[in-house]
Amino acid sequence: MNPAAAPAHPHILLVEDDEVIREATRMALERYGFPVTTAADGLEGLEAFHAVRPDLLLLDVMLPLLDGVGLCRRIREESQLPILMMSARTDPVDVVSGLEAGADDYVVKPFESAVLVARIRTVLRRVRVVPAEPALPEEPVDPAAPVAAPAAVLADAPSPALRSFDGMQVDTDSMEVRVDGHLVPLTPTELRLLLEFTAAPGIVLERSTLLERVWDYDWGADTRVVDVHVQRLRAKIGSGRIETVRGFGYKLRRPA
Repeated sequence: MNPAAAPAHPHILLVEDDEVIREATRMALERYGFPVTTAADGLEGLEAFHAVRPDLLLLDVMLPLLDGVGLCRRIREESQLPILMMSARTDPVDVVSGLEAGADDYVVKPFESAVLVARIRTVLRRVRVVPAEPALPEEPVDPAAPVAAPAAVLADAPSPALRSFDGMQVDTDSMEVRVDGHLVPLTPTELRLLLEFTAAPGIVLERSTLLERVWDYDWGADTRVVDVHVQRLRAKIGSGRIETVRGFGYKLRRPA
């Protein structure tokens, strides 16, 4: 598969040990047009991941041989593909463990197929980070217009696509993040979260606002997903860059 082109029907790897749930979920996803590869345990899922290189991983938390959290961590060591965890339990430890391992979001079983597909499509949309707007076509040159400054004069002007914050640079054209000159790999969700913070440095962003802008939720979803992703982002870009504003949300610290 050509990574530069988004497939019309993203390929999903479904890892679920319960045969009835696995087959029912597979058939439901295929009815919506998704090609699906299935695996019945964590080790089989890891092998399938390397074999098919899916566009999204749908992963149960409780798996034999290698559990879902362990599989998520293994895959995160080499890939930033979207990961959606499934859990039959609402235990906060399960939820947080999956998110801390690198999952982008989670769903609680049992779920309706339409709800699951909506969550999958939401996660996939976050992969397609919006690039900078294309340059406008050149207008005819007006001979009476003032002459533009030479390129040498403008060479030091900051690029509008480059956001710099005390040793951290976020390039919104290449969608790359560097801290002290070192490239920092971020998942699509982490990158979208960072883009929201760098677009409004010093401004407090409420959890509900981040859920709407990053996760595309316009309802009162579980805000733990925001808290864990902020924690993961801090670990990658530096713990002091994002401040917690108790009772409200988070903000990116302005450069001194």
